[in-house]
Amino acid sequence: MSEWIDFDRWHECMAMARPGIVFEIANADGQRLFTPCVLPLPPVPFDWKSPPLQFRAVAEPPAERSAPLPEPKSEP
Repeated sequence: MSEWIDFDRWHECMAMARPGIVFEIANADGQRLFTPCVLPLPPVPFDWKSPPLQFRAVAEPPAERSAPLPEPKSEP
């Protein structure tokens, strides 16, 4: 993980973008959002009470596999 950077410098994320890297964005309330570098930043989640404050580059978490679908029930 990299050091936290002031959100005023979000436009610099393109220079930091690499395969397998996403950006963690935090606000003053401690809420976090993981996103690729997109300009401009899409709207933050509806439940955020404060704007983004800082960001950092982090390794993209591995994909989570879902459980297999259950077999269909047979009709009696």
